[in-house]
Amino acid sequence: MYYESSDFLETADSDTLKQIARTRELTREYYFSDYGDMEKRTSILRELLGGMGENVAIDTPFHCDYGKNIFLGNDVIINMNCTFVDNKTIRIGDRVLIASNVQMYTSSHPVLPQERLVPDWRERKTTFFRTYARPIEIENNVWIGGGCILLPGVTIGENSVIGAGSVVTRPVPPNCVAVGNPCRVLRYFDTDRERWQHEV
Repeated sequence: MYYESSDFLETADSDTLKQIARTRELTREYYFSDYGDMEKRTSILRELLGGMGENVAIDTPFHCDYGKNIFLGNDVIINMNCTFVDNKTIRIGDRVLIASNVQMYTSSHPVLPQERLVPDWRERKTTFFRTYARPIEIENNVWIGGGCILLPGVTIGENSVIGAGSVVTRPVPPNCVAVGNPCRVLRYFDTDRERWQHEV
């Protein structure tokens, strides 16, 4: 894989650790908040997230690293036990359904050990490994099934459905159903004519 220098980030500097600590406090507060107290729960989410539209529901538990890198549109449902590792931006459009146990990872590590490990990390006072991150985008009207995993840099195109348990390693085009590990397009559909076209 080819990396840009801007892909790499520092994950253990003091400012980052403070931000992560505050995020942990907010997600814990959200978890223990009264489920019926929508005013308080919405207030917590507005502090936690980078941006949030109207009619957003996030069930608990919900896990993230920074929160401020997550942007949600209108009419978004995130079901229970979802994890968003938001070292880079996670942008979710309008009318999006995200089922339980979905994991989104904007960050990962190089495969080759000579690229992943930092030999002089003690002298540099950093971590002993390198982390890279790329944004994730979910466009409007998407449904992501239970237990899916989205890896760094993927985009899910408008209207598409990701089948339960899929591992998304590359962008998914609009207007399709995609499933599997790795996730592949199973069929396309025309939303205007409600006509299905199977992929050859």
